[in-house]
Amino acid sequence: MSKSPAPKRLYTPKTSRSFTPRVDPDTMGQFTESIARFFGTGRYLLLQTIAVISWIVVNVLAVRWRWDPYPFILLNLAFSTQAAYAAPLILLAQNRQENRDRVALEEDRRRAAQTKADTEYLARELASLRLTVGEVPTREYLRHELENLLDELQPKKRDTGRARMADSAERRAKKSG
Repeated sequence: MSKSPAPKRLYTPKTSRSFTPRVDPDTMGQFTESIARFFGTGRYLLLQTIAVISWIVVNVLAVRWRWDPYPFILLNLAFSTQAAYAAPLILLAQNRQENRDRVALEEDRRRAAQTKADTEYLARELASLRLTVGEVPTREYLRHELENLLDELQPKKRDTGRARMADSAERRAKKSG
């Protein structure tokens, strides 16, 4: 089954039939960032300084190869072109870095909130354990209580023992008597 062609609408523009390359924005961003990072290195400054000095020396001293006489207009044009491309590349790199920083900050905030919640939970658990342990009798407390009970029971045992001895003495007396 073939699809019927879409109805032509006069209010929608006709699409371009020219070839447009599709570029991955992430790949392009990484490439431009690498260029922007290179612009900020000492190696780039050294290479640029050597190129400028060579340009000036050749155009001043080598009369035969002179392609850019003294005001060095072509050199200025090259610097202007370089600046025109460098500024947007640097801004793009800064924007991408800002986005990465924002994502990292959100992740740090999320981790901090999770850590805070975990810490509060552990603090509540620790307080609960302290209260529970505070209610558990200690060895000294139990020993003291047992000693008190023993002291209370011993006089009764003596009294009971004396009464038994008296009873047994009375029984012997009755038997012998």
